[in-house]
Amino acid sequence: MNIPMLDLVGQYKAIKKEIDQAITDVLESGAYIMGPQVRQFEEHIEEFLQVEHAIGVASGSDALVLSLHALGIGPGDKVIVPTFTFFATASAVSRMDATPVFVDIDPENYNLDLDQVENILKTQQDIKAIIPVHLFGLPVDMQRLMDLAEDYHVYIIEDACQAIGAELSLTSDEVSSFTAKAGAIGNSGCFSFFPSKNLGGFGDGGMVVTNDDHLAEKIRMLRVHGSKPKYYHSIIGYNSRLDAIQAAILDVKLHYLNEWNQKRRQVAAVYNETFQAAALQNRLKWPQVVPGHIFHQYVIEIDGRDELAEHLKANGIANAVYYPLPLHLQECFADLNYKEGDLPRAEQACKRVLALPIDPGLTEEQIKYIAKTVIDFIQR
Repeated sequence: MNIPMLDLVGQYKAIKKEIDQAITDVLESGAYIMGPQVRQFEEHIEEFLQVEHAIGVASGSDALVLSLHALGIGPGDKVIVPTFTFFATASAVSRMDATPVFVDIDPENYNLDLDQVENILKTQQDIKAIIPVHLFGLPVDMQRLMDLAEDYHVYIIEDACQAIGAELSLTSDEVSSFTAKAGAIGNSGCFSFFPSKNLGGFGDGGMVVTNDDHLAEKIRMLRVHGSKPKYYHSIIGYNSRLDAIQAAILDVKLHYLNEWNQKRRQVAAVYNETFQAAALQNRLKWPQVVPGHIFHQYVIEIDGRDELAEHLKANGIANAVYYPLPLHLQECFADLNYKEGDLPRAEQACKRVLALPIDPGLTEEQIKYIAKTVIDFIQR
């Protein structure tokens, strides 16, 4: 077999007629920048996430930068970020001339260690914001995090770039329990439409969502050089707009997102059942299929990770390491004076994690072939 991490060509072919028509409509309209397809997609995201405002931007990285800028984060401010995530989460903070404060992971799910977050909030007075990452499609415990944000008066910018459609349960004074989607809870939520995401375009794209009218207005200005009306600039902004063609493509794909997310959960369940049947609990760690998880990645943890990666590749199975080096040990953050051993759980995970294919189009035969190849490696 030859199994990719994600079969983007196969996904396109399955809905080719709809995608091609959406692109043609944009080309024939001539409205390539901020055309009507952008606002239509934004409205559909607002409905999907149940938020007041969705603002299309050029990338998930820009979504983080614009959120920080709009909230006034700048020099002298500190922002708590996980060390085990994609680089953009922390680089956005540095681009604002603010300081990232790195936090270790919860070893059970790789998300922020909220005990460590709480300790930092207790001991450091100049924390202005927290950027929780809903890593691999699993939401952070936002109930506890929002309580901490209220107690310590900090902003929450959700990095939901890997988690569009993920859900979690919350409670409030008015409602004993309700379900909300990742990205729709904090001061703002940031999404990426990079092609490999659960909702991916044919290039870069991103979105900021918020329920704050003032924040939404500022982000809308920032994405068009800080202008309102056009050619009148009260602030200095960016050129960060979601292309109309990307918006049109994403709007088609949005109709399929819930179905694709459910299929990813089914792929994960078959992996888990196969590993469980082989009684590998003491030699392999695999993610649990818990409510709300949409499995942007299916990540296992194992000794001999690099050897397993080569074994899978030799048997026609793509795989990837997310992430090989934690952010606090990256060369560009050397001036922050972190050293090896400071955040040991993330450092250990970086040596052991491996992502297996999680394409929603995988057949049960393919999933079991992948799992059996992992099992054969371990038993050998």
